[in-house]
Amino acid sequence: MATEQQPTRVEEQQPTRVLVIDDHPLFRKGVADLLALEPSLCLVGEAADGQEGVRLAADLQPDLILLDLNMKGWDGIETLRQLRAAPVADQARSQDARVLMLTVSDNETDVVAALRAGADGYLLKDMEPEEILEQLREAMRGRLVISPQLTDLLARALRTHHGPMDLDEAGLTQREREVLELLAKGFSNKLIARELDLAIGTVKVHVKHLLKKLGLHSRVEAAVWCLNARDGVRPARERPAPRWPPPSGSR
Repeated sequence: MATEQQPTRVEEQQPTRVLVIDDHPLFRKGVADLLALEPSLCLVGEAADGQEGVRLAADLQPDLILLDLNMKGWDGIETLRQLRAAPVADQARSQDARVLMLTVSDNETDVVAALRAGADGYLLKDMEPEEILEQLREAMRGRLVISPQLTDLLARALRTHHGPMDLDEAGLTQREREVLELLAKGFSNKLIARELDLAIGTVKVHVKHLLKKLGLHSRVEAAVWCLNARDGVRPARERPAPRWPPPSGSR
């Protein structure tokens, strides 16, 4: 007797399409070898400079871009600005390309500049390969990713800003507080919209307003500020440095 075949309920997930922009051929080869170890990641292109990278991003429609900081011609910051000026969007997946800095520089100025220019994360090349792969997976889940050793650096950078010291002083609305708390967990706009049942455009407006009220320039700065502010109205220099990324239990 013939049996009725049940329809497949889970579609096969497509691998994350990755573009690497780096002017060192040996490093690009190393990244290619690393990505080959992870079935969920697929290298679709390599670029040796920023201008070529922007062109390839438009042509290849990657999900994730790994971008070096120090390159000839356009450096990583200028390349990032060009990518954000003309967002790479894969309409089939309805998701903008995530851009992660992958560099040797742990200079505070470089880290802050990259985050303020719109980077979705900042990773150091001396991380263990397994750590890099895990951070790439987190990035594609919509998380902001930062090398753990940069936590103290970001906290120090925030101590020089002259904005409000705590949530009450900031004068945030209840909705802005909710958005800020999710930023502190590393949520992207898309994930925040899903969590709070809001349109992505509405989330962007809330992020813009809360950044202005806090006197900050980037989502990551807001996330670190929030983690610092949770301890109350103590001066920033007396607060313990936040843990970043957040513990797995808070994800």
